[in-house]
Amino acid sequence: MDEVAEVELPTQENVRTDLKSVFQGAIRVVLEVILEEELREMVGAGRWERFGQRVDSRNGTYLRRLITSMGAVDLEVPRAREGGSAGATVFGRYKRRTQEIDNTIVSAYVHGASTRDIGQLTETLMGEHVGRSTVSRVTKSLGEKVEELRRAPIDGPIPCLFLDATFLDARWARKVENVSALVAYGVGLDGKRQLLAVTVGAEESEESWSEILAQLNERGLSGVQFVVADAHAGIAKAVRHHLPEAPQQRCVVHLQRNVVGKAPQRLRARLAREVWRVFQAPTKAEARKRMEALRAGLGRQVPESMACLEGGFEAATHFYAFPKEHWHRIRSTNGLERLHGEIKRRTRAVGAFPDRASALRLVTAVALQITAIWSDRRYLDMNLLEPKQQIGKAA
Repeated sequence: MDEVAEVELPTQENVRTDLKSVFQGAIRVVLEVILEEELREMVGAGRWERFGQRVDSRNGTYLRRLITSMGAVDLEVPRAREGGSAGATVFGRYKRRTQEIDNTIVSAYVHGASTRDIGQLTETLMGEHVGRSTVSRVTKSLGEKVEELRRAPIDGPIPCLFLDATFLDARWARKVENVSALVAYGVGLDGKRQLLAVTVGAEESEESWSEILAQLNERGLSGVQFVVADAHAGIAKAVRHHLPEAPQQRCVVHLQRNVVGKAPQRLRARLAREVWRVFQAPTKAEARKRMEALRAGLGRQVPESMACLEGGFEAATHFYAFPKEHWHRIRSTNGLERLHGEIKRRTRAVGAFPDRASALRLVTAVALQITAIWSDRRYLDMNLLEPKQQIGKAA
């Protein structure tokens, strides 16, 4: 009986490796043809051709490794004696990676991957490890996004302006400091939110907020009828200086936290519910009645908390001048809380930034990415506003 030879079928890994080699070879052949054509135009003649139009002469080739999405490809790059090497128009002079690889590195960095994670990712997918210094150089391209946002003109009135800050660690004057990331966004006449400004400063102060508001005014900020922020003294002074006619709505969530923070631990949950009930009232007059009832009841046990609530009541109830459908979105800065949460989550992988500029690049990139969907959704129905509504004259 004849013996049947056993045929070893290729595994999925063998097929994947073979296909990858084929694609790498195809990429190398195509790029080398393009490089040869580029050098022919530089020299004025092809290889071994002798024409009178020749303006340069060939000077051999050198080996150059380029990292692509299919892995590392070793190219023979031709060069000329006077014009230098070919490739400037193909992948850029001195570049070691294709643009899609750089885009992937930037995207991973913005999504919260650490430099170590990015190095492991590129090594797994493309067989080449990308170091920390390379990631830092590549992500400097985010600086363009910072400038675009800083210089973008503001078109049309912005009736509602929201201001808030979050904090992160960055190196400042050779020392790691907790610095502030200031964020401003507004709601236009179309009812959609738009990110207006992001900046990183040494601290949240009148000076830092004045700087960002002055920048917004220079870019065309107009029609602001309402500013929503917490009770930070620096914000209040800066707004009064740059937007003197705009009432300042104090964030009711921040006020609630401040009030509850002055009460004993055992009463905080109950007090928080009662304070929130005040701002759930259907009118400002009813809210005041609920506050008086709270003071006559539980408030007698927490006088410091009641003093805080009464002191912030007027500033926290400007929202009653707007249509009821707007109240839950304009009485607090909660619209920025998710953005701040994402900024903190994605900057946590970095730890302490090497400088202010790198912190600003990543914070701006994260903010732009998170807020990209804002243009697709209406945040407030501006048709509900009266033509000449008097903001600040609530019932």
